[in-house]
Amino acid sequence: MTDVAARAETTEAPVRRNEGGWHLLKSRDFGLLFAGQAISQIGDGLNKVALLWFVYELTGSALKTTMIGLLQTLPPFVLGPLIGVYLDRWPKKKAMIWVDLIRTLMVGLIPLLYTFHALSLERLYVLVFLTAIFSAVFGPALASSVPLIVPRTQLTGANALLQTTTTIGVLVGPAVSGLGIALIGAQNVLYVNAGTFLISVLCLLPIRVREIKLAPGGPTRHAPLLTELLAGFRFVFLANPTVFALMVTTTLYTVGMSAFVFLLPVLAKKILHIGPVELGWLWSALGVGMLISAVGLTWMRQHAIPDRFRIIAGTLAVGGIAVCGLGFLRSAAYSVALLLLIGSSTAVFMPLVWGVLQELTPTLMLARVFTMFSTAGMAAAMAGMTIFGWAADAVSPGASLLGVGGFLVGAACCAGHFSFRFSPSKPAPLPSSPPIQSYAMQTVASRT
Repeated sequence: MTDVAARAETTEAPVRRNEGGWHLLKSRDFGLLFAGQAISQIGDGLNKVALLWFVYELTGSALKTTMIGLLQTLPPFVLGPLIGVYLDRWPKKKAMIWVDLIRTLMVGLIPLLYTFHALSLERLYVLVFLTAIFSAVFGPALASSVPLIVPRTQLTGANALLQTTTTIGVLVGPAVSGLGIALIGAQNVLYVNAGTFLISVLCLLPIRVREIKLAPGGPTRHAPLLTELLAGFRFVFLANPTVFALMVTTTLYTVGMSAFVFLLPVLAKKILHIGPVELGWLWSALGVGMLISAVGLTWMRQHAIPDRFRIIAGTLAVGGIAVCGLGFLRSAAYSVALLLLIGSSTAVFMPLVWGVLQELTPTLMLARVFTMFSTAGMAAAMAGMTIFGWAADAVSPGASLLGVGGFLVGAACCAGHFSFRFSPSKPAPLPSSPPIQSYAMQTVASRT
């Protein structure tokens, strides 16, 4: 069975072609996936605040606390492509279940060791680093599993719904974590965080995920690791112009938006001259805008790929212009309005990009492609934070915001340019490497 046919025969869901993504919640499989992710993302929000607070209370050192961020960033950046190769060989559902079980154990061990006075700083760093390694597996596994659960015509809606779980986690998790720290202590909030991963496992267990299984004795059973890794690189950068255009657009977008989030305190203090309470409102406005946009996408019918590129171009252009406007305004009220607009415009980006990638990428390469995009995004984020952080100090915060807006407008131009060059009648061939073209595949509906 061909790869296209395999993906067309995804698990049946009670949705019609012209229905929005909200109807996916009526299906058992995606409904459970959504519920598990919503709880897990709130747990991640709890973790972000509770872990940093716990480490700072434990060490009293800002430098030792910031090491947590470095340890959480390194694994997906360094190991991403390698993780993708192995993940393409594994059943996605099993991978997600095992990752969540391991994260339950790792996160739960931190307060447990602390209770028994056995938690040294070195052990804490090891546990955080190991948790980050396994967390780097979950994201690509989740993105790769979506086209194996929902119909291809519902990919945009499915990705938008999953993005709402991320936004809910950002909005709810930190606030609940702060309240929990005050009431029960940071170490007990970490227990709650571990419990959310376990709930995610319980939601994943009944889900039916269609897996692609290699025929016994097929060549990929013994394909060299480097060969498969290079095949993924060829597909992203050489074989498919659409995927390459998405890579360029995503890189430009990430350079700008990663820096923008960290420039919000600078915007508040240096341009608007407001305090931390008002900064919280600015941050909330950005999150609310993102949530509105993600919810709106779930009602949208999935458009053709060129139309999706045009939507990306239009929304990014609006977001980029709004970011530039922040550099000239001196009113907190106008800034809140612009941040709502920025959140709404930029949140359209990832669900549409992920949907196109899921639609165009051969199923046996999905994890490799997603991890390559994640690794490139991580590098772009570090570059953006460094460049625009320096510009805010050396030139001015307004100039830095203009640069961020320029990158977003550049990403919009890239997407708009490709939308008019895209030719659906001339699909790009797969890479010419034998390990890709000689795959002998069969599909199986799996509940394991």
